[in-house]
Amino acid sequence: MRHFMQAIRPGLTWLSRAALYLSGIGLIVMTAIVGWQVFARYVLNDTPSWAEPLALQLMSWFILFGAAVGVRESVHLGLDYVRHYAPVPVQRAMDLVSLGLIILFGAAMSFYATLLSIGTWTATIPVLGWPGGVDFFPMIGGGVLISIFAAERFLDVLLGEAVAADVLVQEVA
Repeated sequence: MRHFMQAIRPGLTWLSRAALYLSGIGLIVMTAIVGWQVFARYVLNDTPSWAEPLALQLMSWFILFGAAVGVRESVHLGLDYVRHYAPVPVQRAMDLVSLGLIILFGAAMSFYATLLSIGTWTATIPVLGWPGGVDFFPMIGGGVLISIFAAERFLDVLLGEAVAADVLVQEVA
């Protein structure tokens, strides 16, 4: 299992960085769109109708991709008071339960978002002209990434190896 993790870790690192960069680009593009919307509304007196739904679509993508990267790097807020004072075997068990629940959450989010996407595909987002199911693509992609990155951390804890965040810090440095 250790060899498998060593073999896939570079791919997961690339996937994490791609998600992080796409999140950053999405944030910049969304900010530009909202800036254009404000300028057009107050200076040109002609609000673009496409700006708000497109900005919301981009926001969904960068929030969920960023959340997935946060799972991999273990940077989400947590209440670790009890965990830090517990014996090491209990800490490990708590980590495994927590990561297992995150895997299930990401998988369920993807599954149910897929059902929602299928169910709303025939509707149309009025201003953009896209199928309504497109609104749920960020939840599908984000849920898959959350599950993958949580599974990576789960296996790291199970094998007693350093978590993925430590690997990322070493590779960047």
